[in-house]
Amino acid sequence: AGWVRPREPLTSPSPRPRLVFHTQLAHGSPTGRIEGFTNVKELYARIAEVFEISPAEILFCTLNSHKVDMQKLLGGQIGLEDFIFAHVRGQTKEVEVTKSEDALGLTITDNGAGYAFIKRIKEGSVIDRLKTVCVGDHIEAINDQSIVGCRHYEVAKMLKELPKGQPFTLRLVEPKKAFDMIGQRTKSAKFSCEAKVASGRETLRLRSKGSATVQEAPNEFEERATKKVDDLLESYMGIRDIELASTIVEAGKDKKNPDDFAVALDSVLGDFAFPDVFLFDVWGAIGDVKTGRI
Repeated sequence: AGWVRPREPLTSPSPRPRLVFHTQLAHGSPTGRIEGFTNVKELYARIAEVFEISPAEILFCTLNSHKVDMQKLLGGQIGLEDFIFAHVRGQTKEVEVTKSEDALGLTITDNGAGYAFIKRIKEGSVIDRLKTVCVGDHIEAINDQSIVGCRHYEVAKMLKELPKGQPFTLRLVEPKKAFDMIGQRTKSAKFSCEAKVASGRETLRLRSKGSATVQEAPNEFEERATKKVDDLLESYMGIRDIELASTIVEAGKDKKNPDDFAVALDSVLGDFAFPDVFLFDVWGAIGDVKTGRI
């Protein structure tokens, strides 16, 4: 008897975009292929499956660079040609800090899956003087209190509220470093993934609720307004988050006045309890970008 091809099981069409992305562990690994994710947690789960690690090992991802480069951080959008590098847990370290000034000089972001980490250290600040604290370090605990699962704005608030003059302890986890990176990456492999520049303007937009969607990359107004709002988030709240800034711009771009904007923002981002002065500045910045003043 000849071989009979088994019938394909009937399945309902998946709402998920069937897009395949290439990925590596940032400290060096073979290249894996991942697909079928709609948010960051699912993305981490797919990467973890490919490399047979726990999703909890992944601190954050960068696009098109294996370096701890905060300009290349994966936010809520991935270009369809982007190569994803996953940075995993390395060494844990404890650092004692004395808050000698009101501001520590830290900007916090989070990975969308429960880990807050350091995105920027202000030059000359309290933290900058401690050479053991680095950009990319995940803040795991403050004074032995675990902050895993806290959002970046909650962590920034906790650090801001620590009393001045009193020492406190940070438990940090640094991304794994590649001691043998040169041996693991051939020149051709490095060229194929690192030098690959996204040619198309289409991106996969990940959402914390609902399905991911493929869309054109943001227009110039949205890009400029989002960057301005991200700067305001840093100055008011000590956080940077391009995805959050983009959501704020989306909520405000078609509103006629600041009251409507405040209501719209509260409906999507009520947890943040943004101060009124921040809302007015954001409203002004969106207006300035619209009218071409900035």
